[in-house]
Amino acid sequence: MAIELKQAMKLSQRIIMTPQLQQAIKFLQLSQLELCQVVDQEMELNPLLEELPPQADERAPEEESPESAHNEEPLPEVTIKETLREDVDWESYINEYNTAWASSPHEEGDDRGSFENFISPKTNLFSYLMWQLQVSELNDARKEIGRYIVGNIDPDGYLRASIENIMKATNRSRDEVVEVLHAIHEFDPVGVGARDNSECLLIQLHFRGLEGSIAEKIVTDHINQLERRQYHQIAKSLGVSLERVLDAVSIISSLELKPGLFYNDEETIYIMPDVYVYRIGDEFRIVLNDDGLPKLRISSFYKEIFARKDTVSQTTKEYIKEKLKSASWLIKSIHQRQRTIYKVAESLVKFQKGFFESGPSCMKPMILKDVADDIEMHESTVSRVMNNKYIYTPYGVYELRYFLNSGIQSVNGMDMIASLSVKDRIKKIIKDEDKSKPYSDQEIATILKRSNIDIARRTVAKYREMLGILPSNQRKNAYA
Repeated sequence: MAIELKQAMKLSQRIIMTPQLQQAIKFLQLSQLELCQVVDQEMELNPLLEELPPQADERAPEEESPESAHNEEPLPEVTIKETLREDVDWESYINEYNTAWASSPHEEGDDRGSFENFISPKTNLFSYLMWQLQVSELNDARKEIGRYIVGNIDPDGYLRASIENIMKATNRSRDEVVEVLHAIHEFDPVGVGARDNSECLLIQLHFRGLEGSIAEKIVTDHINQLERRQYHQIAKSLGVSLERVLDAVSIISSLELKPGLFYNDEETIYIMPDVYVYRIGDEFRIVLNDDGLPKLRISSFYKEIFARKDTVSQTTKEYIKEKLKSASWLIKSIHQRQRTIYKVAESLVKFQKGFFESGPSCMKPMILKDVADDIEMHESTVSRVMNNKYIYTPYGVYELRYFLNSGIQSVNGMDMIASLSVKDRIKKIIKDEDKSKPYSDQEIATILKRSNIDIARRTVAKYREMLGILPSNQRKNAYA
């Protein structure tokens, strides 16, 4: 068979991701803060972009009528006459205000004027323990062991290295390591350096002077019965009355299981909602969050330069043309992003009207396809819009994806109930139960069936664990 070259025409359709389309998709999945940062960067790179001043007239300069511009009277020239008062004591003035704040500008590279230099950083647990170790009465050899121990204490205050590992790393004996560890147990916060919960509680009890007390015996010998709240068995084992056991349990409950939590240096992350939903009468109003987002326009100065024919070089025109196209696509992408977010929020309010009226207990089952079909967009586009976006509602701030949830069949088989609504009902049932006789998972499933919710016992257990609620045997408190 001979091999030959041929030319043939073939018609096909392909999806091409243009740079403009990539930019629009990128803007869809950005949060409000990230979008503001991207816009600020673009304004620095593109001279054709400029920000509208606050409360500026939206009419462009070129739209002004020539008659109004012609009829305007010329403004008189303003002259400023500077005069010095002769009755001012300038020497006293200079002496009074000759402070560091009024000094000459700092030299280049001197950052003493930086605002960050006046802010005290938050002390974390590691630095606080290291400071206590340095001012302690331990010798240099013991401090070396102490530095290794402090370095292996987690943010909760627990030691995550065994005695054997510390001995091997520091090349010291067990007695020396234990001696330093006991010294660290006396540091603040009380209970730091413990290896488990029992030791943490014992350190705090000893600090309160409760050695040999019933509370110490409970923590030492009956911690498992304490977790299961088997107080009668504890009283019988210790040969004391139930009232004394309950008093000891009250003391143990006041102790801190995570002593290092107070010195956690993690910064609080504040959420800025992208959409606000307000209830006005019987209607809901949707407002997009534009705080911090500059309102952009294309500079008229560069438009005039581009319109000139003879006085501008071709290279300059090509540069302005490229930047003009980039600026136009940026503005269009931002407007498209805002419109799409508004459509998604409007669809959520329409589908989940029960939530916005009565709260999470009235949620309906909803999937991504429902929103995509409603606003006539692809599911991937809706998914990008809902990614890392938050909405303010009358019942708190929620992520947009919070409203997407599966459904559970009702008893009559006619309706579907949202899983989030079922979780909310389980939480309310457990909250209102008799603490001396808490409901089991099967009893909760039976109660839900009376409310037309068909749910299995294992599903109740799964939802209860997702909510962080203990089982009935650990929730029981016959002495409440």
